[in-house]
Amino acid sequence: MPRDQPLETPSVDLTVVVPTFNEEGNVAELLRRLGEALPGRHDVEVLFVDDSTDGTADAVRLAALSSALPVRLLHRAPDERQGGLAGAVAAGIAAARGEHVVVMDGDLQHPPELVPLLRERSEGVDLVVASRYCGAGDASGLSSSWRRAVSSGSTLLARSCFPRRVGRVCTDPMTGFFCVRRDAVQLDRLRPRGFKILLEILARHDLRVREVPFLFGERHDGASKASWRNGAQFLRQMAALRMGRMARFAAVGALGTVVNLALMWLLMREAGLHYLPSAVLATEIAIVHNFVLQERFVFADLRDGRHGRWMRALHSLLYNNADALARLPLLALLVELLAVPSVLAQAVTLAVAFLARFFFVSTVTYAPRRDDATGPGPSADVLAIAPVLAGCRGAE
Repeated sequence: MPRDQPLETPSVDLTVVVPTFNEEGNVAELLRRLGEALPGRHDVEVLFVDDSTDGTADAVRLAALSSALPVRLLHRAPDERQGGLAGAVAAGIAAARGEHVVVMDGDLQHPPELVPLLRERSEGVDLVVASRYCGAGDASGLSSSWRRAVSSGSTLLARSCFPRRVGRVCTDPMTGFFCVRRDAVQLDRLRPRGFKILLEILARHDLRVREVPFLFGERHDGASKASWRNGAQFLRQMAALRMGRMARFAAVGALGTVVNLALMWLLMREAGLHYLPSAVLATEIAIVHNFVLQERFVFADLRDGRHGRWMRALHSLLYNNADALARLPLLALLVELLAVPSVLAQAVTLAVAFLARFFFVSTVTYAPRRDDATGPGPSADVLAIAPVLAGCRGAE
Protein backbone atom coordinates (compact mmCIF):
# COMPACT_ATOMS: atom_id res chain seq x y z
CA MET A 1 0.00 0.00 0.00
CA PRO A 2 1.46 3.42 -0.88
CA ARG A 3 2.69 5.30 2.21
CA ASP A 4 0.58 8.39 1.39
CA GLN A 5 -2.69 6.41 1.20
CA PRO A 6 -4.57 6.63 4.54
CA LEU A 7 -5.64 3.49 6.30
CA GLU A 8 -9.36 2.83 6.01
CA THR A 9 -11.28 3.18 9.27
CA PRO A 10 -13.93 0.49 9.64
CA SER A 11 -17.37 2.04 9.51
CA VAL A 12 -19.21 2.16 12.81
CA ASP A 13 -22.96 1.80 12.76
CA LEU A 14 -23.62 2.14 16.49
CA THR A 15 -21.86 3.86 19.36
CA VAL A 16 -23.06 2.99 22.86
CA VAL A 17 -22.36 6.07 24.99
CA VAL A 18 -22.11 5.34 28.71
CA PRO A 19 -21.67 8.39 30.96
CA THR A 20 -20.14 7.31 34.28
CA PHE A 21 -19.54 8.87 37.68
CA ASN A 22 -18.03 6.49 40.23
CA GLU A 23 -19.34 3.28 38.64
CA GLU A 24 -16.16 1.22 39.12
CA GLY A 25 -18.05 -1.89 40.25
CA ASN A 26 -20.40 -1.94 37.26
CA VAL A 27 -18.07 -1.59 34.26
CA ALA A 28 -17.01 -5.21 33.74
CA GLU A 29 -20.55 -6.58 34.05
CA LEU A 30 -21.93 -3.92 31.72
CA LEU A 31 -19.38 -4.75 29.02
CA ARG A 32 -19.96 -8.48 29.44
CA ARG A 33 -23.71 -8.11 28.94
CA LEU A 34 -23.29 -5.71 26.03
CA GLY A 35 -20.98 -8.23 24.36
CA GLU A 36 -23.55 -11.01 24.81
CA ALA A 37 -26.34 -8.78 23.52
CA LEU A 38 -24.37 -7.78 20.40
CA PRO A 39 -22.47 -10.94 19.38
CA GLY A 40 -20.33 -10.72 16.27
CA ARG A 41 -21.08 -7.04 15.73
CA HIS A 42 -17.91 -5.49 14.33
CA ASP A 43 -19.67 -2.19 13.61
CA VAL A 44 -20.39 -1.36 17.25
CA GLU A 45 -18.24 0.52 19.74
CA VAL A 46 -18.70 1.40 23.42
CA LEU A 47 -17.67 4.89 24.52
CA PHE A 48 -17.37 5.63 28.23
CA VAL A 49 -17.50 9.33 29.12
CA ASP A 50 -16.11 9.33 32.63
CA ASP A 51 -16.32 12.11 35.21
CA SER A 52 -15.41 9.84 38.12
CA THR A 53 -13.32 10.51 41.19
CA ASP A 54 -12.79 6.81 41.93
CA GLY A 55 -11.16 4.06 39.86
CA THR A 56 -13.80 3.87 37.13
CA ALA A 57 -11.42 4.95 34.37
CA ASP A 58 -8.95 2.21 35.33
CA ALA A 59 -11.80 -0.32 35.49
CA VAL A 60 -12.76 0.63 31.93
CA ARG A 61 -9.18 0.20 30.70
CA LEU A 62 -8.92 -3.20 32.38
CA ALA A 63 -12.31 -4.50 31.20
CA ALA A 64 -11.60 -3.30 27.66
CA LEU A 65 -8.78 -5.87 27.38
CA SER A 66 -11.27 -8.75 27.45
CA SER A 67 -14.31 -7.01 25.97
CA ALA A 68 -16.02 -8.56 22.94
CA LEU A 69 -16.68 -5.00 21.67
CA PRO A 70 -14.24 -2.17 20.96
CA VAL A 71 -14.07 0.21 23.92
CA ARG A 72 -13.08 3.86 24.01
CA LEU A 73 -12.66 6.07 27.05
CA LEU A 74 -13.14 9.82 27.31
CA HIS A 75 -12.11 10.80 30.82
CA ARG A 76 -12.99 14.42 31.51
CA ALA A 77 -10.74 16.36 33.85
CA PRO A 78 -12.46 18.30 36.64
CA ASP A 79 -12.29 21.57 34.72
CA GLU A 80 -13.87 19.90 31.65
CA ARG A 81 -17.01 18.55 33.38
CA GLN A 82 -19.40 21.29 32.35
CA GLY A 83 -23.06 20.33 32.27
CA GLY A 84 -22.87 17.35 34.61
CA LEU A 85 -24.38 14.13 33.25
CA ALA A 86 -26.08 15.93 30.38
CA GLY A 87 -22.78 17.54 29.41
CA ALA A 88 -21.10 14.13 29.45
CA VAL A 89 -23.75 12.71 27.11
CA ALA A 90 -23.38 15.68 24.75
CA ALA A 91 -19.61 15.15 24.72
CA GLY A 92 -20.16 11.46 24.00
CA ILE A 93 -22.49 12.15 21.07
CA ALA A 94 -19.95 14.62 19.68
CA ALA A 95 -17.14 12.04 19.95
CA ALA A 96 -19.19 9.09 18.67
CA ARG A 97 -18.13 7.44 15.41
CA GLY A 98 -21.40 5.62 14.86
CA GLU A 99 -24.26 6.78 12.66
CA HIS A 100 -26.55 5.93 15.56
CA VAL A 101 -25.91 6.50 19.26
CA VAL A 102 -27.45 4.60 22.16
CA VAL A 103 -27.18 6.47 25.46
CA MET A 104 -27.48 4.39 28.62
CA ASP A 105 -26.48 4.59 32.27
CA GLY A 106 -23.56 2.61 33.61
CA ASP A 107 -25.32 1.21 36.67
CA LEU A 108 -27.19 -1.59 34.82
CA GLN A 109 -30.62 -0.16 35.59
CA HIS A 110 -30.83 0.17 31.80
CA PRO A 111 -30.74 -3.43 30.49
CA PRO A 112 -27.98 -3.89 27.89
CA GLU A 113 -30.09 -6.63 26.29
CA LEU A 114 -32.41 -3.95 24.86
CA VAL A 115 -29.67 -2.10 22.97
CA PRO A 116 -30.11 -4.19 19.76
CA LEU A 117 -33.88 -3.59 19.88
CA LEU A 118 -33.41 0.17 20.20
CA ARG A 119 -31.13 0.16 17.16
CA GLU A 120 -33.53 -2.07 15.21
CA ARG A 121 -36.50 0.20 15.92
CA SER A 122 -34.56 3.31 14.87
CA GLU A 123 -35.10 2.64 11.18
CA GLY A 124 -37.33 5.36 9.73
CA VAL A 125 -37.23 7.62 12.79
CA ASP A 126 -34.80 10.01 14.44
CA LEU A 127 -35.07 8.83 18.01
CA VAL A 128 -36.14 5.67 19.86
CA VAL A 129 -36.93 6.12 23.55
CA ALA A 130 -36.86 3.31 26.10
CA SER A 131 -39.88 4.27 28.19
CA ARG A 132 -40.84 3.20 31.71
CA TYR A 133 -44.39 4.47 31.16
CA CYS A 134 -45.68 2.81 28.01
CA GLY A 135 -46.75 -0.76 27.31
CA ALA A 136 -45.01 -3.22 29.61
CA GLY A 137 -42.66 -0.55 30.92
CA ASP A 138 -42.05 -0.31 34.65
CA ALA A 139 -40.26 2.19 36.91
CA SER A 140 -40.23 0.05 40.05
CA GLY A 141 -36.44 -0.11 40.04
CA LEU A 142 -36.33 3.46 41.36
CA SER A 143 -34.98 3.24 44.89
CA SER A 144 -38.02 4.57 46.76
CA SER A 145 -41.66 5.53 46.39
CA TRP A 146 -40.57 9.15 46.80
CA ARG A 147 -38.23 8.90 43.80
CA ARG A 148 -40.99 7.27 41.75
CA ALA A 149 -43.36 10.10 42.65
CA VAL A 150 -40.76 12.73 41.76
CA SER A 151 -40.06 10.98 38.45
CA SER A 152 -43.77 10.82 37.57
CA GLY A 153 -44.29 14.46 38.55
CA SER A 154 -41.28 15.61 36.54
CA THR A 155 -42.54 13.66 33.53
CA LEU A 156 -45.95 15.32 33.80
CA LEU A 157 -44.34 18.74 34.08
CA ALA A 158 -42.12 18.19 31.05
CA ARG A 159 -44.96 16.87 28.87
CA SER A 160 -47.22 19.74 29.97
CA CYS A 161 -44.67 22.41 29.17
CA PHE A 162 -43.81 20.90 25.76
CA PRO A 163 -47.10 19.46 24.47
CA ARG A 164 -46.04 19.27 20.83
CA ARG A 165 -42.38 18.24 20.86
CA VAL A 166 -42.58 16.10 23.99
CA GLY A 167 -46.16 15.44 25.08
CA ARG A 168 -47.42 14.02 21.81
CA VAL A 169 -44.45 11.78 21.08
CA CYS A 170 -42.81 10.70 24.34
CA THR A 171 -44.22 9.23 27.54
CA ASP A 172 -40.87 9.27 29.36
CA PRO A 173 -38.73 12.35 28.59
CA MET A 174 -36.91 11.79 31.89
CA THR A 175 -35.33 8.50 30.79
CA GLY A 176 -31.62 8.36 30.09
CA PHE A 177 -31.96 5.33 27.79
CA PHE A 178 -32.48 6.06 24.11
CA CYS A 179 -31.11 5.66 20.59
CA VAL A 180 -30.69 8.73 18.40
CA ARG A 181 -29.56 9.19 14.83
CA ARG A 182 -26.43 11.28 15.31
CA ASP A 183 -27.03 13.71 12.46
CA ALA A 184 -30.56 14.42 13.76
CA VAL A 185 -29.14 16.28 16.76
CA GLN A 186 -27.58 19.70 16.35
CA LEU A 187 -25.22 19.86 19.30
CA ASP A 188 -24.83 23.63 19.06
CA ARG A 189 -28.52 23.95 19.99
CA LEU A 190 -28.08 22.09 23.26
CA ARG A 191 -27.42 23.77 26.59
CA PRO A 192 -26.71 20.61 28.63
CA ARG A 193 -27.12 20.85 32.37
CA GLY A 194 -28.00 18.44 35.14
CA PHE A 195 -29.37 14.97 34.39
CA LYS A 196 -32.03 15.34 31.70
CA ILE A 197 -30.33 15.41 28.30
CA LEU A 198 -33.23 13.69 26.48
CA LEU A 199 -35.60 16.50 27.46
CA GLU A 200 -33.07 18.99 26.13
CA ILE A 201 -32.83 17.11 22.82
CA LEU A 202 -36.60 16.77 22.42
CA ALA A 203 -37.39 20.37 23.37
CA ARG A 204 -34.85 21.87 20.97
CA HIS A 205 -35.55 19.64 17.94
CA ASP A 206 -38.56 18.47 15.94
CA LEU A 207 -37.92 14.72 15.84
CA ARG A 208 -39.72 11.61 14.66
CA VAL A 209 -39.93 9.50 17.80
CA ARG A 210 -40.73 5.88 18.52
CA GLU A 211 -40.95 4.24 21.94
CA VAL A 212 -39.98 0.84 23.32
CA PRO A 213 -41.14 -0.20 26.82
CA PHE A 214 -38.54 -1.32 29.33
CA LEU A 215 -38.30 -2.32 32.96
CA PHE A 216 -36.11 0.00 35.00
CA GLY A 217 -33.94 -2.36 37.01
CA GLU A 218 -32.28 -2.21 40.39
CA ARG A 219 -28.80 -0.75 40.70
CA HIS A 220 -26.07 -3.41 40.36
CA ASP A 221 -23.42 -1.67 42.47
CA GLY A 222 -22.82 1.69 44.09
CA ALA A 223 -25.22 4.41 45.21
CA SER A 224 -27.70 6.60 43.35
CA LYS A 225 -26.44 10.07 42.44
CA ALA A 226 -29.92 11.65 42.65
CA SER A 227 -30.24 14.54 45.11
CA TRP A 228 -32.25 17.68 45.79
CA ARG A 229 -29.67 19.60 43.76
CA ASN A 230 -30.67 17.55 40.72
CA GLY A 231 -34.26 18.64 41.30
CA ALA A 232 -33.18 22.27 41.42
CA GLN A 233 -31.18 21.80 38.23
CA PHE A 234 -34.21 20.25 36.55
CA LEU A 235 -36.42 23.20 37.48
CA ARG A 236 -33.81 25.65 36.15
CA GLN A 237 -33.59 23.60 32.95
CA MET A 238 -37.36 23.66 32.54
CA ALA A 239 -37.45 27.41 33.06
CA ALA A 240 -34.66 27.98 30.54
CA LEU A 241 -36.28 25.71 27.94
CA ARG A 242 -39.87 26.79 28.37
CA MET A 243 -39.82 30.49 29.15
CA GLY A 244 -41.00 31.18 25.59
CA ARG A 245 -44.52 29.74 25.81
CA MET A 246 -44.84 30.01 29.58
CA ALA A 247 -43.72 33.64 29.50
CA ARG A 248 -46.37 34.44 26.88
CA PHE A 249 -48.96 32.55 28.92
CA ALA A 250 -47.89 34.49 32.01
CA ALA A 251 -48.08 37.78 30.10
CA VAL A 252 -51.62 37.02 28.93
CA GLY A 253 -52.51 35.94 32.46
CA ALA A 254 -51.00 39.11 33.91
CA LEU A 255 -52.98 41.26 31.49
CA GLY A 256 -56.09 39.23 32.33
CA THR A 257 -55.40 39.82 36.01
CA VAL A 258 -55.27 43.57 35.41
CA VAL A 259 -58.58 43.35 33.54
CA ASN A 260 -60.06 41.19 36.31
CA LEU A 261 -58.97 43.47 39.14
CA ALA A 262 -59.92 46.69 37.33
CA LEU A 263 -63.41 45.37 36.55
CA MET A 264 -63.84 44.13 40.13
CA TRP A 265 -62.87 47.55 41.46
CA LEU A 266 -65.22 49.37 39.06
CA LEU A 267 -68.14 47.08 39.89
CA MET A 268 -67.60 47.62 43.60
CA ARG A 269 -67.04 51.38 43.32
CA GLU A 270 -69.46 52.40 40.55
CA ALA A 271 -72.17 49.73 40.83
CA GLY A 272 -71.94 49.26 44.58
CA LEU A 273 -71.77 45.46 44.31
CA HIS A 274 -70.48 43.23 47.10
CA TYR A 275 -66.93 42.02 46.53
CA LEU A 276 -67.97 38.38 45.88
CA PRO A 277 -70.36 38.97 42.92
CA SER A 278 -67.96 41.62 41.64
CA ALA A 279 -65.18 39.02 41.65
CA VAL A 280 -67.39 36.51 39.81
CA LEU A 281 -68.43 38.93 37.03
CA ALA A 282 -64.90 40.25 36.61
CA THR A 283 -63.58 36.68 36.37
CA GLU A 284 -66.07 35.70 33.63
CA ILE A 285 -65.00 38.61 31.45
CA ALA A 286 -61.31 37.90 32.13
CA ILE A 287 -61.80 34.25 31.10
CA VAL A 288 -63.07 35.27 27.68
CA HIS A 289 -60.33 37.89 27.37
CA ASN A 290 -57.59 35.38 28.21
CA PHE A 291 -58.93 32.70 25.86
CA VAL A 292 -58.94 35.07 22.88
CA LEU A 293 -55.35 36.14 23.54
CA GLN A 294 -54.16 32.57 24.23
CA GLU A 295 -55.52 31.47 20.88
CA ARG A 296 -53.60 34.18 19.08
CA PHE A 297 -50.36 34.62 20.98
CA VAL A 298 -49.64 31.53 23.14
CA PHE A 299 -50.99 28.36 21.52
CA ALA A 300 -51.41 29.38 17.88
CA ASP A 301 -49.17 26.48 16.78
CA LEU A 302 -51.35 23.95 18.63
CA ARG A 303 -54.76 24.93 17.31
CA ASP A 304 -54.71 21.99 14.89
CA GLY A 305 -54.72 19.55 17.81
CA ARG A 306 -57.32 17.17 19.16
CA HIS A 307 -60.03 19.77 19.90
CA GLY A 308 -61.73 22.37 17.72
CA ARG A 309 -62.09 26.02 18.69
CA TRP A 310 -65.49 25.71 20.37
CA MET A 311 -64.38 22.70 22.41
CA ARG A 312 -61.25 24.58 23.46
CA ALA A 313 -63.44 27.52 24.48
CA LEU A 314 -65.68 25.17 26.47
CA HIS A 315 -62.67 23.61 28.21
CA SER A 316 -61.40 27.06 29.08
CA LEU A 317 -64.77 28.20 30.38
CA LEU A 318 -65.40 25.08 32.47
CA TYR A 319 -61.92 24.85 33.95
CA ASN A 320 -61.62 28.52 34.77
CA ASN A 321 -65.06 28.59 36.37
CA ALA A 322 -64.20 25.53 38.45
CA ASP A 323 -60.93 27.26 39.33
CA ALA A 324 -62.78 30.45 40.26
CA LEU A 325 -65.27 28.49 42.38
CA ALA A 326 -62.44 26.75 44.20
CA ARG A 327 -60.75 30.10 44.85
CA LEU A 328 -63.81 31.77 46.38
CA PRO A 329 -63.44 30.08 49.81
CA LEU A 330 -59.77 31.08 49.82
CA LEU A 331 -60.74 34.63 48.88
CA ALA A 332 -63.33 34.77 51.67
CA LEU A 333 -60.80 33.34 54.13
CA LEU A 334 -58.22 35.98 53.27
CA VAL A 335 -60.69 38.84 53.46
CA GLU A 336 -62.91 37.83 56.38
CA LEU A 337 -60.46 36.09 58.69
CA LEU A 338 -57.10 37.60 57.78
CA ALA A 339 -58.34 41.10 56.89
CA VAL A 340 -56.47 41.16 53.58
CA PRO A 341 -57.83 43.90 51.27
CA SER A 342 -60.25 42.22 48.83
CA VAL A 343 -58.48 43.24 45.60
CA LEU A 344 -55.10 42.13 46.98
CA ALA A 345 -56.66 38.85 48.15
CA GLN A 346 -58.03 38.24 44.64
CA ALA A 347 -54.54 38.81 43.20
CA VAL A 348 -53.10 36.24 45.63
CA THR A 349 -55.62 33.57 44.63
CA LEU A 350 -54.95 34.19 40.93
CA ALA A 351 -51.21 33.75 41.41
CA VAL A 352 -51.68 30.48 43.31
CA ALA A 353 -53.77 29.04 40.46
CA PHE A 354 -51.41 30.05 37.62
CA LEU A 355 -49.28 26.91 37.34
CA ALA A 356 -52.21 24.48 37.56
CA ARG A 357 -54.00 26.48 34.88
CA PHE A 358 -50.99 26.30 32.56
CA PHE A 359 -50.77 22.51 32.96
CA PHE A 360 -54.45 22.05 32.19
CA VAL A 361 -54.46 24.30 29.15
CA SER A 362 -51.29 22.72 27.74
CA THR A 363 -52.29 19.09 28.24
CA VAL A 364 -56.08 19.15 27.83
CA THR A 365 -57.37 22.25 26.06
CA TYR A 366 -54.61 22.19 23.43
CA ALA A 367 -53.91 18.45 23.53
CA PRO A 368 -52.15 17.60 20.25
CA ARG A 369 -53.09 14.73 18.01
CA ARG A 370 -50.68 11.91 18.68
CA ASP A 371 -48.63 11.18 15.60
CA ASP A 372 -49.11 7.46 14.98
CA ALA A 373 -46.84 7.42 11.91
CA THR A 374 -43.80 6.44 13.99
CA GLY A 375 -45.75 4.30 16.44
CA PRO A 376 -44.20 1.73 18.74
CA GLY A 377 -43.35 -0.67 15.93
CA PRO A 378 -43.95 -4.43 16.20
CA SER A 379 -44.65 -5.63 19.72
CA ALA A 380 -41.73 -6.84 21.76
CA ASP A 381 -41.66 -8.90 24.95
CA VAL A 382 -39.19 -6.93 27.02
CA LEU A 383 -39.29 -9.57 29.74
CA ALA A 384 -38.14 -12.18 27.23
CA ILE A 385 -35.38 -9.91 25.91
CA ALA A 386 -34.12 -8.86 29.34
CA PRO A 387 -35.15 -11.73 31.68
CA VAL A 388 -32.71 -10.65 34.38
CA LEU A 389 -35.04 -7.75 35.12
CA ALA A 390 -38.19 -9.84 35.57
CA GLY A 391 -37.81 -9.88 39.33
CA CYS A 392 -37.74 -6.09 39.51
CA ARG A 393 -41.46 -5.69 38.78
CA GLY A 394 -43.23 -4.75 41.95
CA ALA A 395 -40.00 -4.29 43.90
CA GLU A 396 -40.43 -2.11 46.99
